[in-house]
Amino acid sequence: MDQAHVFAIGILLAWLAGIRAYLTVFGVGLAGIMGWLDLPEALQATQSPWVLGTSAVLAGAEFFADKIPGVDSVWDLLQTLLRVPAGAFLAAAAISPDGELGTGMLAAGAGVALTSHLVKAGSRALLNTSPEPVSNWAASATEDAAVVGGLALAFSHPWLALGIVVTISLLFALTVWWLWRAVARRLRGPQPG
Repeated sequence: MDQAHVFAIGILLAWLAGIRAYLTVFGVGLAGIMGWLDLPEALQATQSPWVLGTSAVLAGAEFFADKIPGVDSVWDLLQTLLRVPAGAFLAAAAISPDGELGTGMLAAGAGVALTSHLVKAGSRALLNTSPEPVSNWAASATEDAAVVGGLALAFSHPWLALGIVVTISLLFALTVWWLWRAVARRLRGPQPG
């Protein structure tokens, strides 16, 4: 695989970590241990039974926490402290042939993970304004499926996956921006006119 493909995979892993860090780490480790991928040296730590077990348990906890309105927002707030560094590590480790993590790729991964995390957290905060839980469950299930599908696509067709991720990110960001403006207008009430 050439450097451009590895770079695309690193960016994709960072984006996915911004949504579901534990599931992303588990997916990378599982792909490595099952022989589906030949992981770079720095990512081989994800194949450790301890890392696999811990990430699986935490991914399960996140699966349930993310389905409960209110709890998901608190969870997202706490996960900001983990998702961004996890995204930075995954991006830098993916492109590192010798195990050395480059500062530029760490910064790029952190920025990508923070962006996807903010879009996710912002959209979930908006969904929590609705009293019914169905939209929360649907959004959470969609995020779970997007991460699993994104991992599969990232490893088989990284450029296609990157194009989809960029498009989805832009659409979500525009939608969240538009919804936040609509909510703010509604809260301000009718303007004199």
